Amino acid sequence: TEHSAIHARVTGRIQGVWFRGWTQAEARARGLTGWVRNEGDGAVTALFEGPRDVVEDMIAALNGGPEAARVDAVTTAPAEPAGLETFDIRH
Repeated sequence: TEHSAIHARVTGRIQGVWFRGWTQAEARARGLTGWVRNEGDGAVTALFEGPRDVVEDMIAALNGGPEAARVDAVTTAPAEPAGLETFDIRH
């Protein structure tokens, strides 16, 4: 399976609802590496690396998010693989 890296930006009611923790748990469960962080404008951004089909599944999962979240939009762009070994929450 082709290795893929995708940068995602999620907007909606997603800060203060455990979105980053949920994203980290979902990415780790899928064996993905990368990071997730809150942005100053209320969005959440993330980098996902791994097999293309698994990354695409994670992007699809972002559209639902954790129960308390309301996701309005998920936008993605190809990214350069960073060679990370874990999936972390960045501050």
